[in-house]
Amino acid sequence: MMTKVLTRDFILLFFAQLTFTFVFQCLVPTLPIYLSRLGSSEAEIGVLVGIFFFSALVLRPFVGRALLRTPEKKLMLTGSLLFALASLAYLFAPPFWPLLMVRVSQGIGFAFFHTAAFTLIGNITPESHRGRNLGYFALAISISSALGPSVGILLINHFSFTLLFLVCSGLSFCTLFIASRLGRRQVVALQDSPSQDGPLFNRKAVPPSVINSLSFVVWGAVAAFFPLYAVSHGVTNPGLFFTTIAIMLILGRALGGKILDLYSREKVILPCLIAYILSMVILSFSETLPMFILVAVIWGIGNAFLTPALIADILDRVGSSVGTAMGTHTAISDLGLTVGPVIMGIVLQSTSYQVMFLSLAFMGIINLGYFHFFARRNVPLS
Repeated sequence: MMTKVLTRDFILLFFAQLTFTFVFQCLVPTLPIYLSRLGSSEAEIGVLVGIFFFSALVLRPFVGRALLRTPEKKLMLTGSLLFALASLAYLFAPPFWPLLMVRVSQGIGFAFFHTAAFTLIGNITPESHRGRNLGYFALAISISSALGPSVGILLINHFSFTLLFLVCSGLSFCTLFIASRLGRRQVVALQDSPSQDGPLFNRKAVPPSVINSLSFVVWGAVAAFFPLYAVSHGVTNPGLFFTTIAIMLILGRALGGKILDLYSREKVILPCLIAYILSMVILSFSETLPMFILVAVIWGIGNAFLTPALIADILDRVGSSVGTAMGTHTAISDLGLTVGPVIMGIVLQSTSYQVMFLSLAFMGIINLGYFHFFARRNVPLS
C-alpha cells in the first residue's frame, strides 16, 4: 500500500511543495513586521497581505481550466519562477503601490504552482486511499509551516530583511529545479463536461470550498496581525505560534492519516470547526506566550484534518474533472484569505485586537452554521 504512495513523482512533488511552502511561511510572520517598520498602517498591511490571495483567487479558475489540457508540471514551473522573481523584487519595491504589484505577481505564481500541485497529486493517487495520501502530501505543507515562520523571524532578528528575501528567492529556485525533475504525464482533454458546470467552474466543489474559505477568513487575519499582537506583548519570536500549529499538523496527519478513510467526512469536519471557534475565543483573552501556544495547539489539532477532508470530499464528488474542481476550490478558498486581512484590518484600526479576535470567533460560528444547515443537509458530505 505504501508503494502506491511513495512513487518517484510523489516524492519529488512532496519536496517541491515543501520548499515552495517554506518560502510562503517565512513571509507569513515577517512581512507584517517589515511593513510596520516601513510605516504602513494596519489597513495598508491588511491590503498588502490580502492582495496576494486576491490575485491568486482571480487566476485559480483559469489555471484549473488550463489543467484540462496542459501538464501540471509546466504550470508548476511557471509558478515557482514567478515566486522566485517576486521574492527578489521585495528588495527594491517600497510600499505602497510598487510593493502591491510585487504581491500581485507573487500571488499569480502561487495560483499557478499550488493549483497545479494539488491537481497532480489528485491525479496520481489511488482513489481507495485518497484521504490518507492527501494527508501524507499535506505533511509537506505542515513541515514547512513548522520551520518557516521561526526561520523567517530568526533571519530578521539576527541578520536582515535583505537576507530573508534572498533566502526566499533561493528556495523558490530550488522548487523550480525539483519540479523540473518530475516525469512527463500525458493529459487527456475531457470531451464532455457536466452541463451544470461552466468552463471555469465546478458546482460540485462549492459546498466544501465555502467551508474552507470561511475558515481561511480566520486564518488570513491571524497570519496578518498575530505577529504584531504578539510583539506588542513582549514575544520576541511570534514564529513559535505558527511552529506549534505546524507541529500539531504534522502529528495529526502523520499519526491520524487513517482517520480520513475510516470515518465519514462529516464526522471529521465538525470537531475541526469547533476547534477554530474555541481557539479564537481563547486568543481574544490571551496575552502571554504559554496562552498563545495553547491556542496554537487547539488550532493545529482542528486544522490537521479539515483541509484534507474537504479536498478528499471534492475529489470524491467530481470524478475526472479534477482540474476545474481544484481551480474552483482554491479560488473560493483564496477569497477567504483575501477578505480576512482586509476586513479585520479595518476592524482592528477602529476597535482593538480583542474585538477583532472575537469577530473571528463569530466567523467560525457562521461557518459551523453553514456546515450544519446547508453543506451537511442539502449536499451531504460522504
